[in-house]
Parts: sequence; C-alpha cells; structure tokens
Amino acid sequence: MSQLDIALVQMRSGIDPEANIKDAIRLIRDAAATGAQLVATPETTHLVQKNAAEAFKVLHAPETEPALPAFSALARELGITLLIGSLAVRTPDGRAANRSFLFGPDGALLATYDKAHMFDVGLGKGETYRESDNYAPGDRLVVADTAGARLGLSICYDVRFAYLYRRLAKAGAQILTVPAAFTRPTGRAHWEVLLRARAIETGSYVIAPAQSGLHEDGRKTWGHSMIIGPWGEVVAVRKDAEPGVLSARIDLDKVAEARRRIPALEHDRDLTGPDMPSPT
Repeated sequence: MSQLDIALVQMRSGIDPEANIKDAIRLIRDAAATGAQLVATPETTHLVQKNAAEAFKVLHAPETEPALPAFSALARELGITLLIGSLAVRTPDGRAANRSFLFGPDGALLATYDKAHMFDVGLGKGETYRESDNYAPGDRLVVADTAGARLGLSICYDVRFAYLYRRLAKAGAQILTVPAAFTRPTGRAHWEVLLRARAIETGSYVIAPAQSGLHEDGRKTWGHSMIIGPWGEVVAVRKDAEPGVLSARIDLDKVAEARRRIPALEHDRDLTGPDMPSPT
C-alpha cells in the first residue's frame, strides 16, 4: 500500500523530564487514536532547559534514560512506528548528544540519529545560542526502513543544510523528518520556506513536529508543525500554538511521481572553479 497515515505531536516541553514524558505519552496516545501508523514528536521531547548546568543535572546516558523503555513499551502497545524527535542524552566525553530515537511497532529500537549541525547563532536582542558548548555533533547520515516507507532522519537546524537532504533522498529516503524547536524569529522568517525547499529539492515528503509557545525556562518557540508534500505543497499545518496533534494521510506514490517529473537528484554535478574547493 502506498498510503500512510501520519500524526505529528506538537509540544511545549518544560524543565521536568518526568512531566514532559507523561505529556508526550498522552499526546502520542491521542495521535495513535487518529489511526496513525507513524507518529513523531518534536526535538527535545523530554526537556527544554536553557540553563545547561541545570539541564545536565537531569540528563542520563542512553543506557539509563527512563524515557526510552517507556516509549518502546508505548510503541509496542499501540502498534505504531514512533519517532521520538530527540532526547538529550549524556555522551562519554561529558557532553550530550541531541538524539532521535525510532521505534518499530514491536517496540524495537530501529535507528538513532545525532543532530549534526550545532545551533551557534546570535539572533540579536540578546538571543544567543551556543549548542556546541555542551553538545557533541553527530557524524553520520541515517536512513531507516519502517512503516512501509524509508525515513531520512534530521533535527531542527540541520534543515538549513540542503546537501544533507539530497544525500538522504539519494539513499532512498521518501520521508524526511525534521523534529524541531525553532525560535520565533527564525520560525517566522524561515520555517515554512525551508521545509518546502527541502521537499521540492528532493521530491520527498517532509514531516516536522515542533515545540511551540512560551516554555517554563522562558524560551519561545515557533510551533507550526507541518507536513509538506513532494511537490512542495503544504499538506497540513498546525496553526494553533497549543500542544496537540496534526494528522494527515500521505501517498508515497507521489514521491516517485515528483522525482520522475523533475529528476533533479539525477542531475547533480561536481563543479569546481578557481575560487571553489573540490567538494568533500
């Protein structure tokens, strides 16, 4: 079957991981109740805490992270493929990884992906982020087979790096996942256009569950969870800033159709010039 029912969970996670996990479980149940076969949550599902010292007090290594067995059991109970957009987990070097976890309908962990691009930016008016101070970037692309589709995994700031998505699509990804906690200034200016561009460039579906609203730590996120079709069309968007569920039925045959109509993935060329290094 080429049709797939998808549901995105929009959240407003706070500084208490236990409370966030409970909220996520409730919303995932709501998402599964729509008939969704694939459910996805946003970046930093279990913790939004801008104070790094306080955040590290409640972070765990993956082996001891209590959210993982809870989400595994939930996927198995509901019989869904479940993408936890990301959790912050401790790494052996004393930093953390911003890591996606993909569970199958039997609860098995199918894949993980560590956010590759660190959000080190100064947005003005005192809004500055330095993810690389505390997070170790990932160094590999991940494509996973599940729910009748091939998923290409990414997280939030990755969406600004088009080469990553072309490589995922060339590896067979039909759905590109972009769980996010976009800031309001960048969300207002860039969120939709970036998601649509990644879909158009690759002829893929893009699914982007988001954090939304004013968080307990004072952070403000854009929300607007979205599902984008392979022709760049907005299939569904959650304009309500409140936590909740966005669902849609997608047709994976449209991926092949879009790539057949405009076979841009087949037309890449490695170009060099006097002022350009060879691609690596």
